[in-house]
Amino acid sequence: MPLVSSRTKLATVSALTALGAFASMGTATAAVPELNGGWAPSTRCPVDAPAMLAADGLDRTPQCVVSFSLSGSIKLGKTTVPTGRTNLQMGAIQNADGTSTVVAPPAGALIADPATVPGGLLGLMCPSDIPFISNICKQLTDGKLNKITATMESVGSPSDFDQIAGVLTDQPIVTLPVRIRLENPFLGGNCYIGTKEKPILLRPRNFTAPEFGLERFSADGTPNEEGDISRINLLGSTQGDNTFAVPGASGCGLGLLGLIDGAVNLKTGLPSPAGKNSLVLNNTQTYLTGLYAPGVVAPDAGKVFSQSWHSAVK
Repeated sequence: MPLVSSRTKLATVSALTALGAFASMGTATAAVPELNGGWAPSTRCPVDAPAMLAADGLDRTPQCVVSFSLSGSIKLGKTTVPTGRTNLQMGAIQNADGTSTVVAPPAGALIADPATVPGGLLGLMCPSDIPFISNICKQLTDGKLNKITATMESVGSPSDFDQIAGVLTDQPIVTLPVRIRLENPFLGGNCYIGTKEKPILLRPRNFTAPEFGLERFSADGTPNEEGDISRINLLGSTQGDNTFAVPGASGCGLGLLGLIDGAVNLKTGLPSPAGKNSLVLNNTQTYLTGLYAPGVVAPDAGKVFSQSWHSAVK
């Protein structure tokens, strides 16, 4: 039997469900290794982070969390944008007191495919009574000039992480500060909805419960019913939030006295108060990988876990 308490098991399940709520956010994609077998989803797990290596396997247990969704949507004011392929990876240290410590990979925990904003720039700020904006609108017959992509990025660390809420429905699991980058030739390279100083604060919760599964494998990822590594699978949950407020756009159009910021905000209904916006994540797939019996290798659980991950790199 694994040397893991019932409370730790509950924390593990809840961490998985909660972190699945992050799956619609993103940052730039970095080169990642290919891993063998059961380790395959955990390509960016920060197993060598000091906090992960220091986990002893008794008071602190290291785990890799992966959560992704292939589709969903986010409504900001009057604008709804479909989300594409998204992926979250991070380390999660389960503490003996039932709390969790999240460790992000060096390049950031969240990646996502840019989503195309329906209607493009025409839909985002045209027509307009502002002469300067009207002149831009007249030039948008070119599809490339009209196209806008939106990418959600995390800004700062998650907070208010409630493990118990992760196994329930309709309870906030975590507070996640994010911003949305809008990209288009007329918008410049620094156009955002939300900023690091004034982010969108998502508090995702479970709308439906995931299906639970468990598998074990050897340290190098090879399937093994008596292996030292275990992976919990939580599949198919729908998650989201409809309680967050959205600030106005800023930094758009290379400054220009805020004219483009104002045009975007006017057409899209930003800033938008809490209750007027929503996030939905479809068919979330979440995996949490850890040592099956971390207490057996205490106080070196973090080091053994890291060595196992590296042994699975192809």
